[in-house]
Amino acid sequence: MIRIKKEGVILRQTAMAFENEGVLNPATIKDGNQILFYYRAVRRGNHSSIGFCALSDPLTVAERLTSPILFPEHTYEAKGMEDPRVVKIDDLYYLTYTAYDGVNACGALATSKDGRQFKKEGLIVAQMELKTFLQLASTHAPLNEKYSLFNSNSARLWDKDVIFFPRRIKGKLHFLHRIKPDIQVVAVNEISELTPDFWKNYFLHFHEHLLLTPKYAYESSYVGGGCPPVETPEGWLLIYHGVRQTTKGFIYVGCAALLDLDNPQIVRARLPHPILVPERVWETRGDVDNVCFPTGTVLINDTLYIYYGAGDDVIAVGAVSLQEILQVLLSHKTA
Repeated sequence: MIRIKKEGVILRQTAMAFENEGVLNPATIKDGNQILFYYRAVRRGNHSSIGFCALSDPLTVAERLTSPILFPEHTYEAKGMEDPRVVKIDDLYYLTYTAYDGVNACGALATSKDGRQFKKEGLIVAQMELKTFLQLASTHAPLNEKYSLFNSNSARLWDKDVIFFPRRIKGKLHFLHRIKPDIQVVAVNEISELTPDFWKNYFLHFHEHLLLTPKYAYESSYVGGGCPPVETPEGWLLIYHGVRQTTKGFIYVGCAALLDLDNPQIVRARLPHPILVPERVWETRGDVDNVCFPTGTVLINDTLYIYYGAGDDVIAVGAVSLQEILQVLLSHKTA
């Protein structure tokens, strides 16, 4: 069994108004000799914006802005911008986040040429009534009853955890997204293709786009996207999150899978145990107890640093040998 080596908490809330309730779930990316670090900043009343730090090395904060780098400006994100992830494709930064309007939660995109000034591109997932999704998705294959169960509290479809692959694959942009309880994958030539007609056709063939479904006990309730996939010679290393319901509430853990390099719809390997579990006090006690929620990685030589929200309250980091985790994954091949 492989587990990451926990390095501890790297970022905590401050008294500044935009982050006085908590900091969590960061997006990370190397930029020359520094690491750009975008995090969910929560102010009292559970209103989220995106804060920014620059790290001089994987464990050292060298710069921290005193105001959000991105904040709600539109109706679709009026209550918050949550859980960013970031990649760089064709010299353009793609920063995705969950836009929450107080009722609906949907994946949105912002782009940047320098990683500091962003242009909001708007919502990129389907804007659809839940009943329409359920009808479309069950047209050609039976639909897991959990889709109705987990999404029944909203009239609109919730679609979160939008995460791009960090390069085009066979000329196409690929991204993960999560409609509970599974992780799905999308491939398009350009973002402009994500029209209502595209999503209608996508959902008509929904069963063809499922990537990961709950398989093991530690993820028995649902799974969701974690960090942007890491390209390796063996495949795309995907660190995702799994959730299990207990009598004490949900437990969030970090999990690992390996996807095919040329066709990331194919899962090559998947670990039967989590690599990151709530153990430390900052993970087991927080705004939400028992949460390890990985959202960003940085690779330095053979060391993969994994950044995660802990207890929905602080940001922590752990490390693992890339070669070691790949070796363990390859002993659990699924295809």
